[in-house]
Order: sequence, then structure tokens, then C-alpha cells
Amino acid sequence: MSQAITSRRDFLNMLAFSAASLGLPHWLSAAHKTARSPNFVIIFADDLGYADLGCFGHPTIHTPNLDRMAAEGAKLTQFYSAAPVCTPSRAALLTGRLPIRSGMCSDKRRVLFPNSGGGLPHSEITIATALKTKGYATACIGKWHLGHLRRFLPTHHGFDYYFGIPYSNDMRPTPLLENEKTIEEPTVQTTLTKRYTEKAIRFLEQNKNKPFFLYFPHTFPHVPLFASQRFKDASLRGLYGDAVEELDWSVGRIIDTLKKLGLAENTLVFFTSDNGPWLTKKLQGGSAGLLRGGKGSTWDGGMREPALAWWPGNIPSGSVITDLASTLDFFPTCLTLADVPLPKDRVLDGYDITALLKRTEKSPRDTMFFYRGARLFAVRRGPWKMHLITQAGYRDKPHSHNPPLLFHIEHDPSEKFDIAKYHPDIIAELMRLIEQHRTTIKPVKSQLEIYN
Repeated sequence: MSQAITSRRDFLNMLAFSAASLGLPHWLSAAHKTARSPNFVIIFADDLGYADLGCFGHPTIHTPNLDRMAAEGAKLTQFYSAAPVCTPSRAALLTGRLPIRSGMCSDKRRVLFPNSGGGLPHSEITIATALKTKGYATACIGKWHLGHLRRFLPTHHGFDYYFGIPYSNDMRPTPLLENEKTIEEPTVQTTLTKRYTEKAIRFLEQNKNKPFFLYFPHTFPHVPLFASQRFKDASLRGLYGDAVEELDWSVGRIIDTLKKLGLAENTLVFFTSDNGPWLTKKLQGGSAGLLRGGKGSTWDGGMREPALAWWPGNIPSGSVITDLASTLDFFPTCLTLADVPLPKDRVLDGYDITALLKRTEKSPRDTMFFYRGARLFAVRRGPWKMHLITQAGYRDKPHSHNPPLLFHIEHDPSEKFDIAKYHPDIIAELMRLIEQHRTTIKPVKSQLEIYN
């Protein structure tokens, strides 16, 4: 052999080539399938509540495809977004960093607006940018909300292709973009989920012979709600249920396409939401079930999300994962699986959760920090969650707590019973943890406070 075999992938590629050239059995020539870097699909709902799926307990919203995804893969029951509102949660997912590190949060403005002049800084590395170094095809289809000016669009953050609206669907104007060109304004939202799905399937089909990353952030069930004619008035839960059931249909189309293309066993699919339900919208908003609070809040209802992971042959079917995990963990997980070195020049807040998903190890995550804007509101370590500041919802006033509130989340997931007075040692430990964490935070100009 003229050259050393440096990795398992090199070995499998050599084995596949030898098998094909020598006419050896099919199982040997099929080795190239496992040698290829895995594909990644991240499906991100907008304002979906913890209890809004059948597999998470909703009694009337029918989600057979997401339920099947849970049955064939894993359901993560203690999974957190990194922020309780849109813009910072999306920045955190794509970079593996708390949004306070990138300036993608603010105490004055919750999210980016059509008059915003800022966006995700180009100094940040997205999952797409990192995977491009390994030859991945990349696409973002759906809601971006990380800067609508041309220099901040997905095509300037590692994505080969973009199709979607640049921010929330309740903002005006509401253009539909393809790459950097407006193709429709205002966007016809009744057909948006259907068109997103068609574009996503086309991307999968066009890139079936190379590794790919599809970031699929849906517009719904963010208010205003829309559903296509096929799904309108179909749900027992009204228009909100119609929108969620169409989203479920979309997930089913993606899963079925991956199976049809023979890519299922080489594709890791995540499904979750950016933040909790918009409770002030009442029947137009979703449900966090037994969790307290919703969108805009650092109570668990605002940041603990329904989450599913699907990867046939890798994730044991029917798994229920109760360990801590977060959207912050997508970045290091995808990069590690793709053999992309993690950047050494910045603080990462995520962990590689591959072994957790495969059920071979416990989660490397035992801590979660809860920011609202640029202020640290709460921290969780293990089962203990301590609140320094609480805010009931999207527009309510914050309340500081001295001494802090303390809840045992696994005993009390509704955060009803403050037990701080019984555990001064836990309070002291969590306060030390916060002080240590704050030493890693460097002031960064907020991108949300830059105006056109």
C-alpha cells in the first residue's frame, strides 16, 4: 500500500473502490454509502409550544409525521432554545454561541425589524459556512430574521441558496426573496408552507450525490396564521392547528423524500422551535402545556421546546432522551460529524451531542444560561433552576429577586414551588457559576440597535 490510511473514511473509500473494481460482493461495494459525510436537515418552527404536537401530548392537533419521526428516532424532553424570541434564538442555533457574544440581542429591542440596519456579524461562523469547507451544498429555506439588508442575507453567511421571507410575517413590507431578489411582495402566505416544502425537496433531489445541509426555518405557526386550502378548517384546534398540521405534512414530505432518495441512513434530521408559544395571542397562539410562561419569558415555557432527532440506523427508534440539550449544540454536533475542526478563536456554548443521540453516553451539557436581551435572567444546572429576574411574558415588566428563586425542575417542571430557603448551598453554588460565566462575556455592540 503506497499511502497510509489516515481515517476510517479513507479505509471505507478504499474498500468500496476495490470492491467495485474487482466485482466483489455488493455489501462491500456499498461501503461508500457509510464513507460519505452525513447530511444535516434542521427544521425550525416559529413560536411552537412545548405541548403543540401529538407526541408531546396535544389532544387535538394531528401530527402523524412528527409522531412517526419520534417513533423512528428520539424525543428530547429537556431541550432548550438559547433565547425566548426569534432573532437571538436563530443566531445561537447557527453559531453555537449565546447571542450576547455576537451582539444579536438587546434590552431595548427584542428582534430585528424592517428598519434595522444590523444583522449577524460576518465575524461569526455559521454551520453553513463551516460545512462549506468540506464541500457541502447548503440552503436556507424559510424565515431568516438575522438581517434583511443584502450583506446580511443567507447568501452572505455560507448558504448557496435562499428562498423565504427575511423576517417575521407580521412585519411590513413582507417580501419573498429568492437568493437576493424580491420575487413577490406582499408574500402570499396561504401557500408559503407548500412552496417552502417544494423548494426544500428540489434542493434534496439536486444534491443527493453530495453532502448537504438544509436549514429549514418555517414561518409558522407565528401570527398571523395561514394555511393552504387543503389544510384550512381541517384541524380540531382551529386555524392554529391547521398551520401546525400543514407543518407536519411538510416534515412528512422531507422524511419521505430522504427515504425515496436512499439518504435516510446518512441524514441527521432535527426538528424543534425557536421559542415558546405566543400566549398573548390567545387562541391564535400555542400551548406550553404544564410548563410556565411562553414566548418572551425565561420561564421554561418560553425556552424549553418540543424536539425530535431522526437518523435511522444511528439513533435507536423510540428513544426518549431526558438529558439536557440545546439548539446551541447543533453547531458542534454537525461540525464534528462532518470532520470540520471547531474554531479555536472564540467561546462556543454548545456541545457535541452525537453520543447522546446514539444513546451511548450521557449528555455533555449540565448547564443552561437563560438570557432575555443582554441580561442574564436565570441559570440551570442539573435539576436546579435559579431565577435572578423573571418576566411573565412578551411585554410584561421584569421583576428582580433577592434572594433568587429556586426550583427543582425535574420535580416541579411548572416552576410553582420556590424552595430557595431550603437550599442556600445550591444558591451559593449557582451564584458562583454565574460569576464564572460572566468573566467569559465581552461587551459587543448590539446589532439590534443599528437603524437604517
